Amino acid sequence: YFSKEKVSAEDYNLACILTFPQYQKCGYGKFIISLSYELSKMECKTGSPEKPLSDLGKISYRSYWTHVLLHLLSKQNGHQNINIKGISSQTGIKTEDIISTLQSLNMIKCWKGQHVIYVKQDIIDNYLKQDKRIRTCKSECLNWTPPDKRTKNSDSS
Repeated sequence: YFSKEKVSAEDYNLACILTFPQYQKCGYGKFIISLSYELSKMECKTGSPEKPLSDLGKISYRSYWTHVLLHLLSKQNGHQNINIKGISSQTGIKTEDIISTLQSLNMIKCWKGQHVIYVKQDIIDNYLKQDKRIRTCKSECLNWTPPDKRTKNSDSS
């Protein structure tokens, strides 16, 4: 179960998430998190979960953000210039969540008052070696129109 506000002044892309105990550890929570970010991208917005997060919520989101960021960074070559705003646009993840996740991985530095991504290839390689597979929402399988883009007679919801 999940709920999403149609309009959120705080840019929350997910208000509530619930996975019944018998279905926990099956990947459904991360699937719903992934779905919330795919919906945000379809709205051309970035989002973040409603705060405060529960302990399990923090673990699930940090795990999801780590997965997305490390996979994205693994596809970059050394000649590409990547920045936090660009990552945010690509992933739908708010810059604050990207920064906190990169800080937890010790992959961000402050330089001249700016956050600079400090890619540590060994961290990326070790993560990818674990071959963690998570259930993610495939954007091409979504048939949804954001509320502000719907016409009066639209059947999409």
